[in-house]
Amino acid sequence: MPGEFATGGAESAFRRRIGLFCMEPAAMRIELLKSKLHQACVTHSDLHYEGSLGIDIELMEAVGFYAYEKILVTNINNGVRLETYAIPEPFGSRRIILNGAAARHGCVGDRIIIMSFCWLEESEVREGKHKPRVLRLDERNEPIRPIPAAPTTEEISSMLEG
Repeated sequence: MPGEFATGGAESAFRRRIGLFCMEPAAMRIELLKSKLHQACVTHSDLHYEGSLGIDIELMEAVGFYAYEKILVTNINNGVRLETYAIPEPFGSRRIILNGAAARHGCVGDRIIIMSFCWLEESEVREGKHKPRVLRLDERNEPIRPIPAAPTTEEISSMLEG
């Protein structure tokens, strides 16, 4: 059984005595892009807020970001990359707010890419069914194409950790 000592024989007694044990190799998990807002425009900056990135909840829902989910933010204007978490801003406001320390990494008007990731089993990746949800935005944070329909249960499960 995986994770248990091999049984029987002098070799297994030796392995137990010196602390070695036989485990089946773990399945490889691969981190893939889950969600992305591409070329969002920073609308506000608040250095004295506790931290995080404020994002219009309509845009969050469109790509599948969760409130307080860890995100990676890349600033197209200056090349800075930072990790923080997403907090919802009012629906339809198109607000993208650099808060706290993140406010030092960009300015109002900067274009940023906001991403989240998920872990999938290698076998799931090989099936080729996982597709990240990506939304490209214009300078007013309006989607360049219409916001996609709400994801199906299958799409949601493909975005979530195994």
